[in-house]
Amino acid sequence: MKILTKYHEETEIEESKIIQFEQGIPGFSDEQKFYILPFAEDGSFSIMQSVQTPALAFVIVSPFTFFPDYSFKLSDQNKEALQIVKEDDVSVYVILTIQEPFQKTTANLQGPLVINAEKKLGRQVLLNDSLYKTKHLLFSPSASEAKEEK
Repeated sequence: MKILTKYHEETEIEESKIIQFEQGIPGFSDEQKFYILPFAEDGSFSIMQSVQTPALAFVIVSPFTFFPDYSFKLSDQNKEALQIVKEDDVSVYVILTIQEPFQKTTANLQGPLVINAEKKLGRQVLLNDSLYKTKHLLFSPSASEAKEEK
């Protein structure tokens, strides 16, 4: 199947790898089918592309790459909705807000994307009682940048 994409123009995708977000993504409730495409050559960044809307794509990353201590408990309701049986079936991503310069890019750690890779079901989980925010700097500021901001 071919789809038009925001960053990859027309791209061939495997229909069996389309991820169903039954409730959509907050702010995009009508968008329920997404496909994950590689973005960076090293595999660290990906694009979660809407299958229906070519202009709608999110830059995503595994939070554990940049925040190794990141953790949260998934509610029973979310486990049930995503039909999670084994922890190994779960992939977690966070949406990035790309900034200029790129060093100011932030990650939404309060709203991780939880995907049952086996069943191809996804959901953006909102962590209400969390220490995490919607805008965590992806890169720590260098000492010189920190001095400039004060």
